Amino acid sequence: MESHEVLKNAFEKSSPKQVASDLGISLSLVYKWAQEQSDTGSGSRNPLDRVIELFKLTGDSRIIEYICEQCDGYFVRNPVSHCEKGFQVLPATNEIVSQFSTLLMRISGAALDNSITNDEAEDIRVSWDKLKGYGEGFVRCCEEGDFELMDLEKDVQTPTEPEVRKTLY
Repeated sequence: MESHEVLKNAFEKSSPKQVASDLGISLSLVYKWAQEQSDTGSGSRNPLDRVIELFKLTGDSRIIEYICEQCDGYFVRNPVSHCEKGFQVLPATNEIVSQFSTLLMRISGAALDNSITNDEAEDIRVSWDKLKGYGEGFVRCCEEGDFELMDLEKDVQTPTEPEVRKTLY
């Protein structure tokens, strides 16, 4: 989805007039933010585009993290796709289960004394974010079609063909 489409959808649930008033800008500018930019002059660089550009220019993810925090969220970067044709589903699934197991071990280890310290909470957070990254990587491989069917037949002997039944007619 493009940034102008995000804003257009957001303005359907709120009042562009109120947004313009609260931000101290013209109503026409708010409407232009919700239009695609073109060479003919429609649309305008909107705040979402500007924040993304600011992030790209600085390379500092704290900009995005700050926005997520202000919206009661948490930023986790999606992993770079390392999917390769022939990547097997079972090992990838096992890796996710292993990461989930690690998270549960950290949680149960931290809770043994019926309290969780700030350091333990930070350790749990790191493990949780790592698990989310593995999960996202798995989903991306699924979406990219990079999980081939497992070749279960390579170690299994092919049964002989059943004898064809003869009919009377």
